[in-house]
Amino acid sequence: MTTKIVDTILPTTMVGSYPRPHWFKHQLLGRDIRVAFKEVQHEEAYEDAVATVIRDQEEAGLDIVTDGNMWYDDYVGVIGSFCWYMYERIPGFEHARDPHPLYVGAEQSQGKEILDDWGGVVNSGPVSRGPIRLADLYKIASKHAKAPVKVSVGAGPANLAWHVYFQHYKTPKELSVALAPIFNAEMKELVKAGAKYLQFEDLGAWLPLFTNDKTDYIWIKDVVAQCCDGVDAKIGWHFCFGNAWGNDILSANFPEGYQTVLPHFFDTPGIDQFVLDYANRHMAGIEFMKHLPKDKDLQVGVVDIRTNAIETPQQIVTRIKQVLAVVPPDRVVLSTDCGMKPLARMVAKMKLSALAEAAKIVRKEVKG
Repeated sequence: MTTKIVDTILPTTMVGSYPRPHWFKHQLLGRDIRVAFKEVQHEEAYEDAVATVIRDQEEAGLDIVTDGNMWYDDYVGVIGSFCWYMYERIPGFEHARDPHPLYVGAEQSQGKEILDDWGGVVNSGPVSRGPIRLADLYKIASKHAKAPVKVSVGAGPANLAWHVYFQHYKTPKELSVALAPIFNAEMKELVKAGAKYLQFEDLGAWLPLFTNDKTDYIWIKDVVAQCCDGVDAKIGWHFCFGNAWGNDILSANFPEGYQTVLPHFFDTPGIDQFVLDYANRHMAGIEFMKHLPKDKDLQVGVVDIRTNAIETPQQIVTRIKQVLAVVPPDRVVLSTDCGMKPLARMVAKMKLSALAEAAKIVRKEVKG
């Protein structure tokens, strides 16, 4: 039996990031939050922003909330400092943004333009644990929340290794293995602070599709297991299907992506749940989830965040029923696809309200 965070069938949540309130202008710019928050205006604005986005989620009716990843700066790639938050706080990485290593010397293309904007990073020395402070951030969120708080942990090791110029470590595997103890320590500290539900963010699950090396599946699974080792919490592993300014990049190139990679990761030690995006492809491929192992559950995206169009509850009900045709309701958490940050805040809240209303409709039907 998988761990339940709330005593509700088909609980609702969102993946993680949420639009910043327009008045929250402060940026961490690589600083330790314990340094940045010495500025009273910054600390107050951050706390107010977290309280505001949590209130939005609770008013929308979500059963499990997040801090909206308000700690992501407004950097490149729309989602902000998803990777850069870690690069800037883990010794061994340079803070400067370089062109992306995958496209050095390549002709201009959509992929090159997008990844160069995201940027590459130089790994110039051994990595060690720096002031990531996920437990500090969780404590701020939890004191403002009435509902349980799900904590985003990442970008994870294999994800971080994707954008690197290797000067110290020589391969993605070598770097990822060195990063794993850092994430394990952060996750254990989160549990000590009271966190019970962690969402491990690592898009490195897709890496073997780009390297065409099936042995990469083995070490990526091992690295994720090392990160989760001994962590006494429910852990969901999220690897999104791509969302660069609403563009369909990853799934356009690998339409069978989840079906291709998941069999290699289904038995990853320490993982209780897979967090997967399906709404952005009109639930295409959801029938594959009939293969989900009995000891795992599914946090499934049934709200499309690539569009400002607000789904009706009935549209979301239709998506939920497609999920329940292959996964029992007691093993399903209803969520959004990845990355609400680029949306207008009003749109984001209305989408979440539609999700909560759809969940109520389906719960009644499931309960008879």
